[in-house]
Amino acid sequence: MSTTFAADAAPAANPRSRVILASLIGTTIEFYDFYVYATAAVLVFPHLFFPAGNDTTALLASFAIFGAAMVARPLGAIFFGHLGDKKGRKITLVGALLTMGIATFLIGLLPTFQTAGWFAPLLLVILRLAQGFALGGEWSGAALVATENAPAGKRAVYGTFPQLGAPIGFIIANGLFLAIAALMPSSDPSRPSDAFLSWGWRLPFLFSAVMVIVGLWVRMSLVESPAFAKALEHGRIQKLPLAAAFKTHWRELILGTFYMLATYVLFYLMTTFSLSYGRAPTTAAVPGLGYDYRTFVLMMIGGVVFFGIFTLVSGPWADRWGRRRTLIGITAAIVLFGLLWVPILSAGPVGVMAWLIIGFTLMGLTFGPMGALLPELFPANVRYTGSGISYNVSSILGAAVAPFIAVALWSYGGGSPFWVGVYLSVMALLTLAALVIGKETRDVNMDH
Repeated sequence: MSTTFAADAAPAANPRSRVILASLIGTTIEFYDFYVYATAAVLVFPHLFFPAGNDTTALLASFAIFGAAMVARPLGAIFFGHLGDKKGRKITLVGALLTMGIATFLIGLLPTFQTAGWFAPLLLVILRLAQGFALGGEWSGAALVATENAPAGKRAVYGTFPQLGAPIGFIIANGLFLAIAALMPSSDPSRPSDAFLSWGWRLPFLFSAVMVIVGLWVRMSLVESPAFAKALEHGRIQKLPLAAAFKTHWRELILGTFYMLATYVLFYLMTTFSLSYGRAPTTAAVPGLGYDYRTFVLMMIGGVVFFGIFTLVSGPWADRWGRRRTLIGITAAIVLFGLLWVPILSAGPVGVMAWLIIGFTLMGLTFGPMGALLPELFPANVRYTGSGISYNVSSILGAAVAPFIAVALWSYGGGSPFWVGVYLSVMALLTLAALVIGKETRDVNMDH
């Protein structure tokens, strides 16, 4: 039976176009769902899911729920990683996508604090945890589909396609919010319109159901990768992949976690914190840039275009020069970028746009190679588990606390983003240290 399965899973059974589409569309949907929540966490939830009073407290509470999903992500990595290393990549990816889609759709149906009291934020926390749990299993599976089916010498190029789902998901999610806000304009630039707060915000969450159906259709056509098929054929499947990963690859788990740290902090500062900072009035107790929602989101989308372009650029670089060498240079640039926030942002609208473009360009360059680097750290029989744990534990150290710390440092600086930039630089230094300690993985055999 194992031999037959392995034959069925021959590389030719997964055409390159199908591999690219399946790894791209799933992460696009997953990141769309995540961005929809991130945008609502800034625009909607502080107004609807918490008692009226202190706006900063409500925003921090909304970000705390946003961060709660990051805590659930390692649990999802363990659960889906176990399934992926025991039962295969395909069924696991389908399960992760369904979980994420259902949770996102149900958020669009939630009652608000005004109608359900504290039961409303409780339900929001539960569904947010479900989102994080699902995303914990999504990324590593998509990265494995891409890299385990990649032709020789192009693993980093293929690994950028699941990463490309992040900028595409951002553009779709924020573009949809922008269109709905334009149809329901507000006279107060610091607050969405009553119609938007009443029901307009729900539409992007409900729309996720359509995207999930498309994603499932694509992924159901996949067969298992050659690497998993060979592990099954040769009896290398582990009874407890988690225990095996910690016993024999604990060093790689730690290094992989810190490889991702700067990426995660930069990612959520540029997407979540920046939206709060950009929209905060210049006359507020904690002043920001004072842009209206539409203007700043359009500026962000312009920056995210560079995110997508340089995600793709990073693949050939990492295949040519190696993952480690490429990322050491990029991470050093992130350290410098964090120290230059204030001078860049002081240059007016041109400076703000330059800040977004530089930040998102660095984001693409650091995020792209991770699609190959983290899976390459682990053998096939614990790869789903190992890469997923590294990726998602880093989400706790980086993304879970990044928006919360950023708002606190922004407040501490009296509206200046100086300390937020310093925070980014410190996290990037930790990643840089891990990259210096680690080894190059470009030439590892993914079938072993």
